[in-house]
Amino acid sequence: CAPQVRAEPQDAGGLPHWVCNVDHQNKAGYTALMLAALAAVEQEDDMNVVRRLFSMGNVNAKASQAGQTALMLAVSHGRQEMVEALLACGADVNLQDEEGSTALMCACEHGRVETVKLLLAQPTCDVSIVDSDGNNAVTIALEAGHSNIAVLLYAHLNGTKAQPQRILGGRGTAWPAPTRSHRRGLW
Repeated sequence: CAPQVRAEPQDAGGLPHWVCNVDHQNKAGYTALMLAALAAVEQEDDMNVVRRLFSMGNVNAKASQAGQTALMLAVSHGRQEMVEALLACGADVNLQDEEGSTALMCACEHGRVETVKLLLAQPTCDVSIVDSDGNNAVTIALEAGHSNIAVLLYAHLNGTKAQPQRILGGRGTAWPAPTRSHRRGLW
């Protein structure tokens, strides 16, 4: 962030205000918000700093290399507290990266059940979005072997609290191995 820092006029106490462009992308194409979304924060004071950072920048900015958002990165790396903070700051759950993946698709592929539940609880979450391969979140969950997540998605789509045995026909979790040539959300 150093190249984007400048002093602003002094406040009433005579101290200069320092301004940093938190949306500035580094050479790899990531903003401070995106990098903060990857952090494992253990103390509430640190999480308050992260929340402040998220509130100051564009939580929906896309990385220049693959078009991922801070939300997608947090989901992919299992940072549930960051996912919650980003959603609280207005992160769009339906934004797609260059491959057409959404944060929900990332959560489905990585088997992050609690994150899937959190994303589905967002009123704007669209389960029917398809990626560049024509797959939606249900298909991605099944291809990754996460039938429990597929059941959640199916129930969400149908407005029910379906039971896995009824949806899967008692077949358990015998699903084909993933056939995708890439992994969502890893950089």
